[in-house]
Amino acid sequence: MLYLFLTVMIAFVYVLARLYLLKREIKNTTRQLHQLNENKTAKKIDISYHDSDFEELAKEINNQIDLTKKKEAEKRSTENELKQAISHISHDIRTPMTSIMGYIQFLESEEISSEMKKEYIATIKNSARRLKVLLEDFFELSIIEQADYPLKMEKVRFNELVLEVLFGFYEEFNKRNIEPAIHIQEDDIILLLDSSAAKRVIENLVVNAIRYSSGEVIIQLQKSNTSIQLKVSNSVDALSEQEVNQMFDRFYKADLTRTGKGTGLGLPIAKSLMEKMNGNIYAELKDNQLTMICEWGF
Repeated sequence: MLYLFLTVMIAFVYVLARLYLLKREIKNTTRQLHQLNENKTAKKIDISYHDSDFEELAKEINNQIDLTKKKEAEKRSTENELKQAISHISHDIRTPMTSIMGYIQFLESEEISSEMKKEYIATIKNSARRLKVLLEDFFELSIIEQADYPLKMEKVRFNELVLEVLFGFYEEFNKRNIEPAIHIQEDDIILLLDSSAAKRVIENLVVNAIRYSSGEVIIQLQKSNTSIQLKVSNSVDALSEQEVNQMFDRFYKADLTRTGKGTGLGLPIAKSLMEKMNGNIYAELKDNQLTMICEWGF
């Protein structure tokens, strides 16, 4: 009887001790969470009570803390990007608007000749067209980046699609005295794409190559065992690796993409469309040759 009594007492004391330690650890964990929620500390939960279930709970709490910190960082980044976007949009819209308003004031003068009036009207029209393209590109990008942007995915003969788009740029190449080097295999290259979106991507890359080439444009379509790549290359006079890395940033402003020649949104639009078609797009710079690469893996 005495042995049984001692056994029961030891078990009882053990259970009480465990409950006491568990309650103390819960209080300690609660205190740490309170300090974390009050922004008094950035430390994750630290426990001293060794229990597998409680350790697992602390691990999941710390995982949630990491996720929360990640979401907060993404939110701050999005907010900063939005502020930057508003600043850039305001600047891009203000430039042609200022030009339009300025030349309208010139037109109101009775001292200018009819020839000058024609010149001012032409300038106003050019600025208005640039403003229209700018607003359309901003609107298009915002629509494309929506999660429910509609795409009609179907099997497409990609090599034929590329040639069709390039044929439409015949006059543009002639105007710039550029004879593009085109290397596209004759065998069918079948891809699951939205043909309209794919055309827009190719058009944006070709426009970029023609607009900023210093004299040479190369278009290549290649198929390997692991991927299909469309490469659009053009020679450039001066371009840094930093500019190449930021080229697809929709709010990056640089002379290469925006000074007077375009809205600078062609490449970001191409990137968004490529991602929605399960592809990838990136740029490489080598020996003053800029290459835009559209890639689909399989």
